[in-house]
Amino acid sequence: MNIVLVEPEIPYNAGAIGRTCVAANAVLHLIRPLGFSTDDASVKRSGLDYWEFLNVRYYDDYNDFEMKNAGACMYFATTKAKYNYADVKYSEDDFLVFGKESAGLPEELLLRNKETCIRVPMLPEARSLNLSVSVGIVLYEAMRQNGFPFLKTEGQLKKYTWD
Repeated sequence: MNIVLVEPEIPYNAGAIGRTCVAANAVLHLIRPLGFSTDDASVKRSGLDYWEFLNVRYYDDYNDFEMKNAGACMYFATTKAKYNYADVKYSEDDFLVFGKESAGLPEELLLRNKETCIRVPMLPEARSLNLSVSVGIVLYEAMRQNGFPFLKTEGQLKKYTWD
């Protein structure tokens, strides 16, 4: 899976999303301009010690991203979409595209891709979800549909004894 952040602004969100990408074996695509430096301590703090294991790719702008990923299947997350994210059938190499925290994705991009715009359902009074939460929701639905490839799906409790 591929997570695309178009002009992300908040370092804590990028760090948390980077950590989620590592845990889910997803590639993170960051499209400039970024509202932070990836050397920023807050990005690394949010990503904890996962950032060094992150498969991250950088692009100068959205045109650069499109050119380097021509023909890829992309879904655009927006509160303006008519389609529910859970109704889409994802494949393992899809790109899930998210906009910046303050404004979302550019309207012209959404209009060009109306049929692949998706939304997370929420109450009408809710303006939006946090970016890192939205990424986690959509990414893990896509991973679930594909059987969580390469991911550990079972845990084990340790046996504790009381003295």
